[in-house]
Amino acid sequence: PPGGAGAAGAAMGARGLWALLAALRAGWCLLPQAGYLHPDEFFQSPEVMAGDILNLQVYYPWEFLSSSPCRTVVFPLMTSGVTYWVIKSLQQLDVCSSCINSYTLLVSPRLLFTVFSFMLDYSVYRLAPLWEADPWKALVLLAGSYVTLVFYTRTFTNTLEGLLFALLMVLVSSRKSDGSLREPTSSPLIGIITTAGFFNRPTFLAFALMPLLYWAGLFVDSQKSIKSVINHLLKLVLCACFTAVVFITADTFYYTSMGLDNLYSIKKTSLLDVIGQLNEKIIVTPFNFLSYNLNPHNLALHGSHPRVTHVTVNGIMLFGILHILAVGAGFKLLKKYIYQLLRVKAHDHGSPGLLVHSERSPTLLLFYFVPLAFLSLFSHQEPRFLIPLILPLVLFSTSRNRAVKWKHIIVVFNVLGALLFGCLHQGGLIPCLLHLEQLMHSPESSTHPRHYTLLFAHTYMPPRSLLNIRKRDTHIEVIDMAGSEEETLCQTVRQRANHFTCDDCHVFVIIPGTVRATITKCGVSFKNETLIFPHLSMEDPPQIPFLFSANWRSQLGLYILQLDREQ
Repeated sequence: PPGGAGAAGAAMGARGLWALLAALRAGWCLLPQAGYLHPDEFFQSPEVMAGDILNLQVYYPWEFLSSSPCRTVVFPLMTSGVTYWVIKSLQQLDVCSSCINSYTLLVSPRLLFTVFSFMLDYSVYRLAPLWEADPWKALVLLAGSYVTLVFYTRTFTNTLEGLLFALLMVLVSSRKSDGSLREPTSSPLIGIITTAGFFNRPTFLAFALMPLLYWAGLFVDSQKSIKSVINHLLKLVLCACFTAVVFITADTFYYTSMGLDNLYSIKKTSLLDVIGQLNEKIIVTPFNFLSYNLNPHNLALHGSHPRVTHVTVNGIMLFGILHILAVGAGFKLLKKYIYQLLRVKAHDHGSPGLLVHSERSPTLLLFYFVPLAFLSLFSHQEPRFLIPLILPLVLFSTSRNRAVKWKHIIVVFNVLGALLFGCLHQGGLIPCLLHLEQLMHSPESSTHPRHYTLLFAHTYMPPRSLLNIRKRDTHIEVIDMAGSEEETLCQTVRQRANHFTCDDCHVFVIIPGTVRATITKCGVSFKNETLIFPHLSMEDPPQIPFLFSANWRSQLGLYILQLDREQ
């Protein structure tokens, strides 16, 4: 029939579009993406592993210090650690003479996360028919989202949180394609994933709550015996406890020996010494994380936001019209249930209840809004905290074709989001580090060693690992002045300009174009200028009139200025 042919053609078109978007995801990762989203994408995994495995000069964030262990080392070791071990092994085996360089240090962990991101696509494909959504339309909506293209290809703990949440939703969704319920299973895997997610980020419990309640509700619907229920719960608890022991043991070894290099030397000690060391100080990183983050004073150090920021700002920033549609549907549903509750109470017919397994849209909204509500309890609210919610939101938006009439707005929104966060946002810093790494490791520099001072100001924290500096190398100094005031910045620059400590010293100042005028007031001269375009600093945004002037590129660029020693 003509209708059937049209549907088949639409399905083929959706498959082809998904394949193109999947290729874009992988290809853009390899280019690589220049946008720098947040320091945590480097300093919660690649930076730490580069120091431990590749013996490079890095900056260890406070969460990974033995005095304040708040992050598990297991996931960084399994992701960035594995990729760095591979390129290190390839170089040692002479497969390639320079496997370790700024490009491979940047791209190899991202490539692994990009491969992992397709677990999200698999989850959508599996779950869509169970929630009355078209699988290929859902996949196109997911793959076309800039959240998938940008955030899910970066080394964030939030990315892993989203993938674990997706796997948990697949495991607990036991509805058959015909709508009937399947017997609940997968107790061991549910226990492992829930515990692993908790150690990755304790906020995972907010995402896991609804899937676990949904899974528990299946036992009620299936009318299983008490013995069977206890058996499932026992498997879940035992696997959860075993997983917790693995994480605690690994973290305790790492933080008490402080680093993988020292960890390897444990082999030389006796088993009794190792056990004694473990008993002396057991490290449970999620508890340290919660202890720190439940203190309002500590959260204020990282920025305080109104409790409604996630609902009113971050959700729209990440998901656009899809978030607005979900909020609208949520209000309608809430109004409906309040009305039903009042009617039932008026006629004294008991509680209407929430039909979790018979009505699918309300359940998807609960998968979306329950974690959102829990995360909104904390005063520190960043957009990336919500990226795991893309799965239930995509399923909700494609069920009953809710998103179809908004497709043009969705396309424009995601193109703009990808350009802003994938290209523009702090987009000059990573290319700058790659440029400086090539400069400092050029054949000329290798033949005649030079001393380099790199002074970064008004940029995000530069990941030192991308400069590929060995720990034993002392001829390269990195100074991060963050958002220093003009007087402090000028004082430091003048001090460096007037006190060159060697004949072959080179001092580079790296600043956004919007701060370039400040440096001219410092009374120093530069012999070389390199402009890297584009670079958008939201902390020092460009003035709108300048964007329409002849030197608009400088306002959207990052300068590498080399101080002139002859001044």
